[in-house]
Amino acid sequence: MTSRQAAPLMLAPVVLALAAAFPLQAAAQGSDDLVKELRALKEKVAELEKKLEAKAAAPAPAERQWGMTPEQVAELNRVAVKAEALEDGRDAAGLKLLKISGYVDPTFVYNRAQDRAGFQFLNRVDDDGYNYDNSYFGAAVIDFQKETDSGTRWRLTLAPNRGVGAVVDGASPVHEASLSVPLGSLQTRFIAGQVPDWSGYEYLQPTLNKLITHNLLFDFTLPTAYTGAGMEYTRSKWLSKVMLANVNMTRKGSGNKTPALAYRVDYAKGEFQGFGFAGVHGKLANFRADETDADDNPLFPDQAGKDTMAHLFEVDAYFIRGDVTWQGQLSYGTQKDAAITAGADGALRDARWMGLSTLLAYKWTPRFETIARFDYLNNKKNGGGLLGYTSADGRNGIGPDPAGDPEKGANRMALSMGASYLWDMNTTFKAEYRLDRANLPVFEYVQDGLFKKSNHLFGASVIVSF
Repeated sequence: MTSRQAAPLMLAPVVLALAAAFPLQAAAQGSDDLVKELRALKEKVAELEKKLEAKAAAPAPAERQWGMTPEQVAELNRVAVKAEALEDGRDAAGLKLLKISGYVDPTFVYNRAQDRAGFQFLNRVDDDGYNYDNSYFGAAVIDFQKETDSGTRWRLTLAPNRGVGAVVDGASPVHEASLSVPLGSLQTRFIAGQVPDWSGYEYLQPTLNKLITHNLLFDFTLPTAYTGAGMEYTRSKWLSKVMLANVNMTRKGSGNKTPALAYRVDYAKGEFQGFGFAGVHGKLANFRADETDADDNPLFPDQAGKDTMAHLFEVDAYFIRGDVTWQGQLSYGTQKDAAITAGADGALRDARWMGLSTLLAYKWTPRFETIARFDYLNNKKNGGGLLGYTSADGRNGIGPDPAGDPEKGANRMALSMGASYLWDMNTTFKAEYRLDRANLPVFEYVQDGLFKKSNHLFGASVIVSF
């Protein structure tokens, strides 16, 4: 029997039930009323038939399909279990939020006055000291950074022979060892440890420094590192750091008990520009007071080994937009009893200096950039004298004319021009020509022992980072 034939039979009971429900009313009404009611009832029956026919003619719903086969679901479950096991193992090993990075930058340097040309890589700082042609380039560095769930940060950076540890300690491979603990919020932190100096517009590491060498202010007027404790504050566009610390030493010597105050404040005015300033005020090591005679006897026995008061201050700014980069810095510093030339009475005198540095760079393509930098350093007072450079230095061009007036130190200038090419996301090639000049003949040409007013340097390096 078809659905169409079954429809009247299915509705018959409905009709009988309706008729049985109103027997008294049908008897009481006239024949006309009864006809009307029967007609209406037939229309209702016809409407119900149509609905049943439409429902019977509708296609059966398709079977529900799986997004994955049962085998795929089983494989997904196995992957989920493995992922959870790997996460548990990572957390148990302390690898959660651990970042490891590093770089190497073999460097070639030609120095005309020093009569040398060749590669330098992992060379020891204490072999010949810190010099502008022997800065922090030529290093192999690995950096570990860890952050806990509470927001505490820990950092250890190792740079054998080429980090700040090698400069201030002579042999330490530790470039940075620091911690940062949030106090109430992530924007207020307690900081401590050994931290590289944060002054100026140039960064120490070659991955962030546009040229190979650093500017005169970076090399000769700024501290190397701080060892101490302090606070860091982040408020809107302001970032401030302050520490009570030993400057350029990992511990104080006997008789020296006063830490220095070091600070830095940065303001990001917008997306493209900002400025900052930094300073150090306190007693720092005075190498001039520690000098000895030919028999290794102290020249200044009353002052030997004693730190002397220093005041350092600098302000820097930047503008970076599109292909153009501009950076600049002004610095001032003074240190008590640290001048190169003593007074007529043999007493030590104060060193004082001031200087500027500016850099302009332009990217001709997203990979190729050219850079120019100019530095000037006024250092004539009392025969000269800079932070850590308290004697005449023919390699760096510091101090008075060896055959001239010992009261006047040389004012220094440097013009650097270079280029960098980003080979890939991890590899950069750099080249730089640098002209160093002074108003006095203070550059020693070691080949013949003569002193001249200028020197030439060429450098090339490749930086591979990860």
